[in-house]
Amino acid sequence: MTRTDTGEAILIADFDFGDVDIERAIVEGAGLRLVAAQCKSEDEVIEAGREAGGILTQYAPVGSRAIDALTRCRVIARYGTGVDIVDVDAATRRGIQVTNAPNDWCAEEVADHAIALWLAAARKICRYDRATRQGEWHWKTGEPIHRLKGQVLGLLSFGSIARLIAERAQAFGVEVWAHDPYLDQAEIRALQVRPVSFDDLVEGADCLVVQSPLTPQTHHTFDRTTLRRMKPTAVLVNTARGPIVEDAALHQALTEGWIAGAALDDLEEEPAKQRGWLPSNPLFELPNVIITPHAAYYSEESMRTVRSIAAEEAVRVVTGQPARFPVNEPTAGSRPHVEE
Repeated sequence: MTRTDTGEAILIADFDFGDVDIERAIVEGAGLRLVAAQCKSEDEVIEAGREAGGILTQYAPVGSRAIDALTRCRVIARYGTGVDIVDVDAATRRGIQVTNAPNDWCAEEVADHAIALWLAAARKICRYDRATRQGEWHWKTGEPIHRLKGQVLGLLSFGSIARLIAERAQAFGVEVWAHDPYLDQAEIRALQVRPVSFDDLVEGADCLVVQSPLTPQTHHTFDRTTLRRMKPTAVLVNTARGPIVEDAALHQALTEGWIAGAALDDLEEEPAKQRGWLPSNPLFELPNVIITPHAAYYSEESMRTVRSIAAEEAVRVVTGQPARFPVNEPTAGSRPHVEE
């Protein structure tokens, strides 16, 4: 990577992986300066990033207000694939490049996690574990449990991660269905998966795995109306973004028996985006829900990969090179004004 020795700053707006050694080696190796912060709000991003030519962000929001205020910024690199925390349209208008990491940086990990959540919920693993630790040693603790072979596992979306989930699930003898309005049905069938409508997916799946992106259209897809239509024996697994499922609706569905259980890798509130978060969500009180801390993507290998990608993308753009993983095409003639 080209070394410039300009001393220009690249800001890590927030991070939860303990150190920034990987990023520092890449940024300083290119002759740039690294600044690390722990921003939880757009105001904090603006304050920390005033002099930054590039920003790396994990959870910290970079909306239109920040984009207008950060007059030196030329690139916003997201740690991960989703870019819902960045106002991409505003960045495009201001001539700022937005980048992300392609799905394959954590595809294997998320697929493994989805299957683990499904099996743990279906086999009542957490319930058994809690009971045995409290002195209850009986198979009836988990009843009712039903045989997986012959059930339907449904997938909402059929992108690269969902395909890996399907491949793993088929080994358990389930029939895999998928709904993805953006794909040709023949492409789904080619992988021995049955393409279905959204209505059929919701009403027919014994386990429904959410793996769709978070967009304004998918926000609260699983509200009271949708959850009411699911089988009373169904399990909902969400290894996508939390706000696709409405927490209050899910709590009602689980307490009133609309569905049998849920396993979530994220909550609607996204605790990592909050300072001083406390586990007050009523879902934590329910025995028929499993919650992991947005960890499906995690392995030592995946974290090294995504951190390297984000840092390298920021350096590339700041040093005048094209991004390898662009999300947008910045408007020509609208490059950020760099204050001297």
